[in-house]
Amino acid sequence: MKIKLLAALMASAIAMPAHADVLVENVKGVTLDENGAVKRFEALVIDDDGKITQLIERGQDRPRTDYLEDGEGRVMLPGMIDAHGHVMGVGFGALTLDLSDTNSLEEALDKIRAFAAENEARPWILGRGWNQEKWGLGRFPTAAELDSAVADRPVYLARVDGHAGWANSLAMRAANITSSSKSPAGGRIEKLADGKTPSGIFVDAAEELMNAAVPAPRPNERDLAFAEAQKVLHSYGITAIADMGTTIEDWQAFRRAGDNGSLTLRIMSYAAGPDQMNLIAGATPSPWLYDDKLRMNGVKLYLDGALGSRGAWLKQPYADDPGNTGLPLTPPAALRNILVRAAQGNFQPAVHAIGDAANAEALNAISEIAESYGGDRRWRIEHVQIVDPADLPKLAQHGIIASMQPVHQTSDMFMAEARLGQDRLGGAYAWNSILQLGGRLAFGSDTPVESPDPFAGLAVAITRSNAAGEPFGGWRPTERVTREQALAGFTADAAYAGFAEGRFGRLLPGERADFILVDTDPLLATPEEIRATTVHETWVGGRKVYEAD
Repeated sequence: MKIKLLAALMASAIAMPAHADVLVENVKGVTLDENGAVKRFEALVIDDDGKITQLIERGQDRPRTDYLEDGEGRVMLPGMIDAHGHVMGVGFGALTLDLSDTNSLEEALDKIRAFAAENEARPWILGRGWNQEKWGLGRFPTAAELDSAVADRPVYLARVDGHAGWANSLAMRAANITSSSKSPAGGRIEKLADGKTPSGIFVDAAEELMNAAVPAPRPNERDLAFAEAQKVLHSYGITAIADMGTTIEDWQAFRRAGDNGSLTLRIMSYAAGPDQMNLIAGATPSPWLYDDKLRMNGVKLYLDGALGSRGAWLKQPYADDPGNTGLPLTPPAALRNILVRAAQGNFQPAVHAIGDAANAEALNAISEIAESYGGDRRWRIEHVQIVDPADLPKLAQHGIIASMQPVHQTSDMFMAEARLGQDRLGGAYAWNSILQLGGRLAFGSDTPVESPDPFAGLAVAITRSNAAGEPFGGWRPTERVTREQALAGFTADAAYAGFAEGRFGRLLPGERADFILVDTDPLLATPEEIRATTVHETWVGGRKVYEAD
């Protein structure tokens, strides 16, 4: 009897190993080492904690492991990291009306009309993605035009950049918007030609007037949106993201997913203002939770709006709108107060600045505060789109990170020329200049403002041209970066920007096994091939979270 029992226990031990290591072999592995140099390998070993224990290069022996995965000769890259996105925006965008593919007002109205007919039970029609510049409209659309598509229910649709909203008449009535409504500080209610009647467009801070009337999503709807967001991002090879503007409701959705085991995306979170920061994290940033999948890092601040809605804060008036210099959103004293509060609690500020005046204000404020609060702060400026060339050297000071989105350059380049004129673009989307001056970059997409596809971003970063190859040779091509710098921007440098270096971002021993299997090596392929990259599999922490088809 004892012999039988011993034999059974031994068999059980063999069938259920205490340490379930996995060997993933037959791959064309590419990563960057601690010095940013390219490292190639043919296999890697993952331990039962989801961390890499060994990279195996050509000619090295394969160790014996409990499990074996065949990479089928595909290219293995570190999981892509989006240094600036809006997670719940991606999720809700997948569940609501998306106008980002429309090319005219008429096409948009047809799509709105069809969506409303297909969703008769929805009390409000909500969505995003319209762009009057892409439509060639030459003006903002109006509530009357939206009424022509849907007049029986309130409709509210965010512009592609999230810095303006378009409402129909019923939506404005629900928000108590009338001809006597005043534009709030930092915002603008657009008016019709009579100068009194609201047109249906609400810019920057004025959006809150409409958002207050829109029914808030319920927790189960938020959970569904977050699940959709994870699916979308993993399908593009994204394993981690810096979530810009996290609310307590967003945070609770992330926590619910973590608690029930469905959290597969790594989220470096930046609260939607100091009040949300304190509500979520308290006095200091949260610890890393759920095996390095979630952390409240810092706070997101807004200094201005966007170029498309002429809300970006400029030093001189818009070339195509004399007298308008944009919308400064945070007063100087308030900005410095928030930066001090963040620094005292070791929170990392992420300051939205698009126009040259906004970037100058961010740089000056950081310089003043950094003199009193030293250490490794990694002050972040988000977007950094239009910078006065005289201010560019300041981006190399105090450990500032320029968190930029390559695809914004190709989306905005012709509009930027119209908004500013050719002589004011010397510091526009100046990636290479920032690096050459000693600054640091992190790359992202600003999804859902743009597609989260990091391979489109990689192609833009090395060419300064759009998918059609325009302009030939690239827009201000001296600002291109190398392939290695572009890959770092979407991996290791994006991790560093979120205080995650050593945890994930590289395929090296000791880091989390976050990787993707693709059909293209971005360090060797043409830009067209990079754009066409297929993500076959996405792995987070040694676990497959996405497989094509």
